[in-house]
This record gives sequence, structure tokens and C-alpha cells, in this order.
Amino acid sequence: MTSYADRRSAAGAALPDDVDALLVSLVVNVRYLTGFTGSNAALLVRPDGSATFATDGRYLTQAAEEVPDLECVDARSSAAALVGRAAADGAHRLGIERSAVTLAEAEQFRAAADGRLDLVETESVVERLRAVKDEAEIEHLQRACAITDAAFAAVLGRLRPGVTEREIAWFLHGCMRENGADGLAFDTIVAFGSHSAIPHHRPTDRALEAGDLVKLDFGARSGGYHADMTRTVVVGPAADWQRELHASVQAIQAECRAAAVAGASPRELDGLARSGIEAAGSHAAHGLGHGVGLEVHELPFLSASSHDTPLVDRTAVTIEPGIYLPGRGGVRIEDSIVIDGAAPRSLTASDRSLLEC
Repeated sequence: MTSYADRRSAAGAALPDDVDALLVSLVVNVRYLTGFTGSNAALLVRPDGSATFATDGRYLTQAAEEVPDLECVDARSSAAALVGRAAADGAHRLGIERSAVTLAEAEQFRAAADGRLDLVETESVVERLRAVKDEAEIEHLQRACAITDAAFAAVLGRLRPGVTEREIAWFLHGCMRENGADGLAFDTIVAFGSHSAIPHHRPTDRALEAGDLVKLDFGARSGGYHADMTRTVVVGPAADWQRELHASVQAIQAECRAAAVAGASPRELDGLARSGIEAAGSHAAHGLGHGVGLEVHELPFLSASSHDTPLVDRTAVTIEPGIYLPGRGGVRIEDSIVIDGAAPRSLTASDRSLLEC
């Protein structure tokens, strides 16, 4: 069972030495540390792990149910109210989440501080904790991925000439909801023919034609946790160039999945994918992957510019190399996996071969 108190203790222990408390204003981080699922909340975390929670009147009943172990401050401007609390408690230096605070919010926080404390930027204190999943989180991810796999199996029977990208996207949405998804992990990508060469194509009314590659990048959300999977298939018999393209990506993806073990370098994993893509005569249009959890894109990132902290056990990431030929078509194969010692475990289980629908 998830212990939010333990998570808060870990967050307190991870605070920089020069701050007296951390203002957590990014709502997904508040959820991670408290279990609160509302849309307006903030949390004040101290080095000893003690904390004060804040939300507004719309969520007081919900907060009493989801965060029964913390004092709750009732304030529409929840984060600013906790700045005032930190100052009243005698804090001198308050950490704020650098990537989560807008200029307008920073001004509001300074007004609430009223010169009584300094605001100190912090970077990814909670996000680094979120990167390593506990058993309950992995179970949520497995459920989200199972729903995603089921939708993929169902959609194969709908890939017939004449159906549109939008129709397939809506079908996938319905399948995932019918199988128990809370919602979509992200905006579904359905790309037919030459559109499959666009990495993040948005579905259109383009109709499917015989011989088209079909790239499907989608995922379910379950218990707040996100799945992310891509498969590329072909309608009718595949052409030789499509088989060769798919085989290249499949081999690169398999090599990168196998290499995603505890201790592996995110930057070197991305380099492994880039080397394979370049050997196939193309170039990498995006990084190899990213963390998945309460957000569909979270730490760690597997890219040429990522922080090169080695991967550790129980980190969930995607492995998603792709090769894209403008005007012709593209192939991406993506799985959500969990780093598990020397044998990474794939949470998405759909067939990775070039299926001919």
C-alpha cells in the first residue's frame, strides 16, 4: 500500500540544505505526495517530512477523504496561502518549483511573503522521486497498458480501406473507455500512408487506402497512470520497402529494450538508437524515450540532451525509435517498460511484427 507520509519524508530529506521548506504547487506533485486528485491544491513540505495542505472550498469534502492526515488550509490561492504560512512559521528561505511557477505566480508569492522570507528556485525535487515507482504504481501502469493492448487488438479488425484517421482515433478512445480507462493518456496519433512519416501527426479525414502504412500511437490512463504504445502495421500485402523499414526499426527497438537495464546511461541508450537509425540511412527525429507515470512525459528522458544519471530499478520508461521517410511513410515501435535489473520488463505486450491487416 502506498504511504504518502513516507513519500513526504523522502521529499523532505531531498530538500536542498539552503531551504527551510518546499512549496509544492504543481498539482501532479501534490497528488504524488498526498493522494489528492482535485485540480487546485498546494503543499508545504518541511525537511522532517511534516506538511501542510491547502485547497479551496470546492474540494474540502474531497480533501477530508483523500488527505485525512494533514491540516487543510482553505484558500482559493492555495500556493500563495502556504507562502504566508511558511513565513508565519519562521521560514527564511522557501523553495519553489522552478518549472511549475509562472511569472504571475512568482509575483503573487512575493506579495504573500511580504519581505519576510526569500524564494529559492529548486529543480525537480519531487519529480526525481516520482521516477522510481512503487508496486502500486507499477500495478496502475500495468492496468493502463493492458487496456491499451486490448484496444490495439480490437482496432486491427477496423483497418479497412475507406475508414478515416479520425474514425480510428474515436474507435480507440471508445475501446479504452469500455475496458475501464479513466481517460486518454494523451491525444491519440493515427497516421495513414505518407502521414505516418510525420512523428506527431494529428488525425484527419484522410481515408485509408490499400497498401498504406498505419501508425498508431496511443495509450490509456488508469488510476492516474499513463500508458504509451506505438505500433505500425500495413493494410494489405506489404511492399518490400515497407518490410525493410519496419525490420530496421524493430531491430533497433529490440536492441534498445534489451540495453535498458539498471545502470544504463540515458544518453548512451539514445545514442544506440541514433546509431542504428543512421546505419539505416536516416536520422533520428526525436529522442529514444521518456519516463511514464502520473504524467505521460516525465523523468527520466532518454535523449542526447538528457541528464545522464544512470537508470535504476523500478523506473518506467518508453523505448520508441522511429524512422520517417517524408512523402512516403514512417515506422515507430514503442513500448512502456520497467527497468528490472538485467531483464527489463515490457508492460505493453502487443505484437511488434509488421502485421498485414
